[in-house]
Amino acid sequence: MNPELELLKQMAHTIAMQFGKDCEVIIHDLTSKDMDHTIVHIENGHVTKGKLGDGPSAVVLETLHRDPEDIKDHYAYQIKTSDGKILKSTTTFVKGEDGEVHYIVAINYDISALLMIDASLQSLMHVEEQKQDEPTAIVGNVHDMLDSLIEQSVSLVGKPAALMNKEEKVRAIQFLNDAGAFLITKSGDKVAKYFGISKFTLYSYIDVNK
Repeated sequence: MNPELELLKQMAHTIAMQFGKDCEVIIHDLTSKDMDHTIVHIENGHVTKGKLGDGPSAVVLETLHRDPEDIKDHYAYQIKTSDGKILKSTTTFVKGEDGEVHYIVAINYDISALLMIDASLQSLMHVEEQKQDEPTAIVGNVHDMLDSLIEQSVSLVGKPAALMNKEEKVRAIQFLNDAGAFLITKSGDKVAKYFGISKFTLYSYIDVNK
């Protein structure tokens, strides 16, 4: 039994019991180095439909791509589920004595109903509605996430991969690298095939700014 992990599970249960069924708490275990299957504990998984054995979110992947010393906790940001729920989320990175991230605790609170109440109150009090940034979409698993990131890289360049020149492909692949896409197992094979380049060329594009 891992005392640190058991303590985190106890805390996750406590938080979920305190805030109720709309509060999801997820624990990711990164000590196994298997980035495709990191979730080892989940409370109220119906909120995002997450389950044991799923992988990390896009926010987590992007963060883990950074130097461990630069990794900071994320507080009170918004994400959106595939079925339209708006969640207020916090992600905490638990580091070991070696400075590496060992565990991640993610809290996702469904504020959809609260936002509807707030909108009604704002209308009732005749307060001008403030424009909000579009919440980041949440994807069910890491492989769907990779597809989504590839689509974003293509949108960033503004043309299909088949019509991109070298500089445009470098730009797209640098975006994927910065987003942590290559932490996903076998992502290099899929990205290289998608952009019609070799694995060697792919890695040279990743390292082009180094």
